[in-house]
Amino acid sequence: MTKGFALALFSLSLTPALAQDVSTFEKQELPGLVDTYKQIHAHPELSHFEANTSALVASELRKAGYTVTDHVGVYPDGSRAFGVVGLLKNGAGPTLLVRGDMDALPIIEETGVPYASHVMVKNKSGQNVGVMEACGHDVHTTVLIGTARALASAKSQWHGTLMIIGQPSEESIDGAKAMLADHLYERFGRPDMIIGLHDTNGAPAGKVILTSGPALASSTSVDVTLHGIGGHGAFPEAGKDPIVMAAMLIVQMQTIVSREENPLAPAVVTVGDIQGGTRRNVIPNEVKLELTTRAFTDKSRQVILDGIRQMAVGVATSAGMAADKMPTVTVLEDESTPSLYNNPELSARVKAILIKTIGANNVMDGQPTMGSEDVGVFGLPGNKIPTTYYFLGAMYPDRFAAAQAAGKELPGLHTSKFEPDPEPTLETGVKTLTAVSMSLLQ
Repeated sequence: MTKGFALALFSLSLTPALAQDVSTFEKQELPGLVDTYKQIHAHPELSHFEANTSALVASELRKAGYTVTDHVGVYPDGSRAFGVVGLLKNGAGPTLLVRGDMDALPIIEETGVPYASHVMVKNKSGQNVGVMEACGHDVHTTVLIGTARALASAKSQWHGTLMIIGQPSEESIDGAKAMLADHLYERFGRPDMIIGLHDTNGAPAGKVILTSGPALASSTSVDVTLHGIGGHGAFPEAGKDPIVMAAMLIVQMQTIVSREENPLAPAVVTVGDIQGGTRRNVIPNEVKLELTTRAFTDKSRQVILDGIRQMAVGVATSAGMAADKMPTVTVLEDESTPSLYNNPELSARVKAILIKTIGANNVMDGQPTMGSEDVGVFGLPGNKIPTTYYFLGAMYPDRFAAAQAAGKELPGLHTSKFEPDPEPTLETGVKTLTAVSMSLLQ
């Protein structure tokens, strides 16, 4: 991108007449979009299983005039992903990738809304689990559809190529990788810019939050298997208890952040799953731990991984395990994602557009958070493609104000009671994402 082109983009925004046209279009579309949102919310699908949601996105994009390709993406095991790519070519100009994700989480919903999910499925371990849009991907998918429609209806006002991406498997953070592994850019063209949004309980509907520079942490998935010597619970001296080893390791790993990391470099180590044992009076032969780690730099990430390996071996050694029974520590690169870096130049342009679209009092400056997202994968290693990803306030304004007054937080992402306020959230999402897209495509 040339400097002159960048400056031109920075100065452009929607004309008052066009802004009014777009706003009218959005209000006409809003009731139908709310219905779409509730439909998706009531019928959520887990990562790798987004068949119906992806079919809905593909159908809506085709109706709007996009050239659509579905089942884009291939996982390491060779299975196909449910990625959707919609292209709308509209003369010379930049290519803009607008991304929304489509998968839900294994959580039983407890919001009590009339359109709540009652879906139950079996996970990969054969357990019955609920399925819920507990991260707001139903909002993202619906906003993506509304934005795609609005941009298609205003083709005379922008030039270039729109690449609308319905991304699968964000929650397992392997969906973007799967689409790139299926030669996304070789098949459909490489974008000049990438934008997207994510809803949040950190702001009321009608407001947005944008962080320039480092925005979201990397996430690394790690499996640890601790080996022991099983036996009767009454005779612990005859065995080597891996459950005790696991307990010691879980506590000790927290010192990686407090004693091995630079205090000025944020990092997190979380053990999210423990599997070991079959009944209360039996010492098992092994215990498995599933972890995620979060960091903003490659150096911090490596400090964490080295610490996990060293501590696991240390705990096993102190328990008297033989050399051939040392723990196995496996980093799941296919279930890991780099940190998200919001390109400062592009973010400045996006912020200016957001302010002109919804007002300065509704655009908030954000801080880096330890949450993770795989949207940055589309930007390629080294942040080669400028990316900006902002947060969309999704809470009922009155409930948000009451919670703030009481010093509390409303239920957030990945909780069973996360409840966006549909109409104003969708309206602000479509309005801002459309305005940003149209202003960048000049």
